[in-house]
Amino acid sequence: MSDASLNPTDLESDAQFGDYFALLKPRVMTLVVFTALVGLLAAPAEIHPFVAFCAILFIAVGGGASGALNMWWDADIDALMRRTAKRPVPSGRVTGQEALSIGLALSGFSVVFLGLATNWVAAGLLAFTIFFYVVIYTMWLKRWTPQNIVIGGAAGAFPPMIGWAAATGGISVESLLMFSLTFLWTPPHFWALALFMRKDYDNAGVPMLTVTHGRPATRRHVLIYTVLLAALALATGFTSAGGPLYLSVAIVLNVMFLKGAWEIWQRDEHMAETDNYAVEKSFFKLSLLYLFLHFGALLAEAAVDRAGILWAGF
Repeated sequence: MSDASLNPTDLESDAQFGDYFALLKPRVMTLVVFTALVGLLAAPAEIHPFVAFCAILFIAVGGGASGALNMWWDADIDALMRRTAKRPVPSGRVTGQEALSIGLALSGFSVVFLGLATNWVAAGLLAFTIFFYVVIYTMWLKRWTPQNIVIGGAAGAFPPMIGWAAATGGISVESLLMFSLTFLWTPPHFWALALFMRKDYDNAGVPMLTVTHGRPATRRHVLIYTVLLAALALATGFTSAGGPLYLSVAIVLNVMFLKGAWEIWQRDEHMAETDNYAVEKSFFKLSLLYLFLHFGALLAEAAVDRAGILWAGF
């Protein structure tokens, strides 16, 4: 892969600290940090606050490393999409070689130090997550199959499992439920985005479902995956990870999410173009709150359980 066309040598680099920080995809990192934190705090194990801080820091660094390597590899198609053209590498502010070096260095740093700070199960999961996101998703699935988001969604679903493993040294049903929640949330979240950003994927030649199968098929898939997601989210309320507080939040959110998916499915392109994809954009915004609020409710349930245990000890 060559960066010559994207970062001509005759252009003087004008990178600032913010450009290097942007390589780490800070908005994506926010979700990684939060879900990992929930996994760590919800785990039935005591962990020293400083160790917990280090664990979340190294998980965040690993997530940022994945973002830098993704930007290095995807610089050619990022330059063709309006949504990503201003990223540091395609805009020429940071060279591809710099992004690669930073990504590799941070990957090694995060995995080794997470292992030293917590345990090697958590470190192994972090290493696999970086590999999965960069190699399996970015280098292979993204440009090869319309199921890129479905399979590749696993990369974003691992952080709560890593947080749980950092606290307990293992994997459990609860951490798998957190993984599944994020895994099933990813397709409707990104397909809603693709519905009103299809031209970007057309221009870049990325085989997103909207490009390969059209928007009507994408609308059906949004509804199907939302139904599956709602079933899992509600069922989680009846497991050891859930409880009445979580279930109350899940019922409200999933009714809203199902309503949005149903409305998307009923629309055609004329309706969508008439209101500038208002329903699709609203669903996408809701999807951002959906995951944060579900994980927030899981964290609240864990806090209630711990408070009950402490109260019973008096």
